[in-house]
Amino acid sequence: MTQARPSFRSVLNLTVLVAALGYFVDIFDLLLFGIVRKASLLSLGVAEADTLRIGIFLQNTQVWGLLAGGILWGILGDKRGRLSVLFGSIALYSVANIANAFVDLMPGLSAIQWYAVWRFLAGLGLAGELGAAITLVGEVLPKEVRGYGTAVVAGVGVSGAVVANAVGKYLTWKWAYLVGGLLGLALLCLRIGVRESGMFADMSQGDHKRGDFLSLFTSWGRFLRYLRCILIGIPLWFGVGILMFYAPEFGKALGVTGPVTAGDAIAWCYTGLVIGDLGSGFLSQWLESRKKVVGLFLVLTMAGVLTYLHLPGLSPKAFYWICFANGIAFGYWAVFVTVASEQFGTNLRATVTTTAPNFVRAAVSPMSLTFLWLSAGRGWGVVNAAMAVGLTTLIFAFWSLAYMDETHGKDLDFLEVS
Repeated sequence: MTQARPSFRSVLNLTVLVAALGYFVDIFDLLLFGIVRKASLLSLGVAEADTLRIGIFLQNTQVWGLLAGGILWGILGDKRGRLSVLFGSIALYSVANIANAFVDLMPGLSAIQWYAVWRFLAGLGLAGELGAAITLVGEVLPKEVRGYGTAVVAGVGVSGAVVANAVGKYLTWKWAYLVGGLLGLALLCLRIGVRESGMFADMSQGDHKRGDFLSLFTSWGRFLRYLRCILIGIPLWFGVGILMFYAPEFGKALGVTGPVTAGDAIAWCYTGLVIGDLGSGFLSQWLESRKKVVGLFLVLTMAGVLTYLHLPGLSPKAFYWICFANGIAFGYWAVFVTVASEQFGTNLRATVTTTAPNFVRAAVSPMSLTFLWLSAGRGWGVVNAAMAVGLTTLIFAFWSLAYMDETHGKDLDFLEVS
């Protein structure tokens, strides 16, 4: 007698719900700086001409926290468990965001220096949420519906950007940070009923080497597998971290007929991302292929970037619709993180699933610095500089995808052997 295939209904459980809400708060706090960047810096006495330069510095400070945290939480996730990372990371970034509201009242350093300190610590905390959540969901769900689960997590999660924009628009930047921190602390209460992954529990009873981050670099084949997981995700973060974060500068360069705000651009983009993430996840299940879906969305991303940078003189509304369309194209994040999780064994899975998206996020640091150098230092302007950076990320992504293994339906109960 054949066993019935798991249904989509099996995805709707407490673990997936908590992971989705956790990612919602993660995205809310991750993008909040981009939304309140200009208002907060002006309030702290920064000249308007310096808001882009200091904004990039603070964004990179948060990114360095993400990079360090990705390694830290990833290793802990394989050594101490997925749930410990979920609790620890959310507690840290919640406290950091609350503290961010009081940077102008803290002694010893300037307000901007304190801003940098707390953005670094917020990034450090934010780094653990997504990887631990996707690892946990991937290990507790049947392999036949795993793609649905991660799609729900990502689809619900990215809607946090829309709420962050509303909060940033109707509340002061200080209250926006307080809301983000308090949401995180409230979420800790929901985590009490979530259980640890059975695969991790079984693996932790043996003497297997767990969370060995350096082992990703001691085998050429394993390193290339890891590098490809990272490179396929960088184009979508170029779109968010450059095109949307600095939408006011692009709007001015493209002659948009009215004012453009980063918050609205991010909100429109992430509304599209909700559709894209759900669509890409479900499509990967229907097509029974992760690679085909990532390839399709990379093509859509290329089309979206070219459209964004080559349609001058639009109205703000038309510009935001292009941001929305780009968001749909960028919406393969769910599949990207799922692929990273499925590529590696249980003893390295949390390490990879946590570090890979944070290396993608951290890539905004060299991308933004290159963008700034090309646009200002070399005199290319923001449009040509963005074209150069964006197309470079897409070339590397297509190359990586061509050599990746298909992982749809793969049994995840295996170990990486040193």
